[in-house]
Amino acid sequence: MTDKTVKLDILSDPICPWCYIGKTHLDKALASVPGHPFVIEWHPFQLNPDMPEGGMDRREYLETKFGGKEGAVRAYAPVVEHAENAGLSINFEGMQRTPNTLDAHRLIHWAGTEGKQTAAVDALFNAYFVETRDIGDHDVLADIADGIGMDAAVVRKLLKSDADRDLMKERDSHSRQMGVNSVPTFIVANQHAVPGAQPPELWQKVIADIMSQIET
Repeated sequence: MTDKTVKLDILSDPICPWCYIGKTHLDKALASVPGHPFVIEWHPFQLNPDMPEGGMDRREYLETKFGGKEGAVRAYAPVVEHAENAGLSINFEGMQRTPNTLDAHRLIHWAGTEGKQTAAVDALFNAYFVETRDIGDHDVLADIADGIGMDAAVVRKLLKSDADRDLMKERDSHSRQMGVNSVPTFIVANQHAVPGAQPPELWQKVIADIMSQIET
C-alpha cells in the first residue's frame, strides 16, 4: 500500500443477507469512483458460532431464532425490501439448510493468500443467496474455489484437515472482544467503524472526504 491507499477492513458472514446488501452498496460506490483509495480485506465473523458442524434445517433454524414462523417473516421483511432496492434477487424460498460457516471463512482466508478474497466472498454470496447451495458442504466449497481459479483438490484437502480452524475462531473472538456484535461492520483506516448496510451515497461521501484529505 502507498500513502494514497486506505485500508478498508470488512467483518462479514457469507450467510448474512445484510452483508450481501452492504457489499452491493459498497460496490456501486466504488464503481462510481474509479480511483478510489480503498484496499479491502475481509475478516471472519460467524452469525451462528454455535451452529452444528453440519448445519441445520433452515425452517427449524428461523423459527427457533425468531420465535416461530410469523416472527421469522417479520424479521426478514426489511431484508427483502432492502435487497430489492439494491437490485438483488435473494431466493429465500429455495434455501433448505442454514450452514455452519467456519469452513466458508477458511476458504475466504485461503483465497486471500492468492489475492482472490473478494472473488471468494462474491462467489459464496451468489452460491448461498441466489443458487441456494449449502456453503457448509466441502464439495460446494471446492467447486466455488475452482470457479475463482483456486486449486480445488488442494482446497478439498485443506477442508478435510483442521488447517486454520482455530485461527478463524480466534479472529472471530477478537472482533467480539473489540466490541463488534453485528455484521457487516466496516472499519476505515483502522479507526472509524461503519456498521450496517450503508447506502452507496454514504460511501461516496466517505471516499470523497478521504480523497480530499489525501490530496491536501
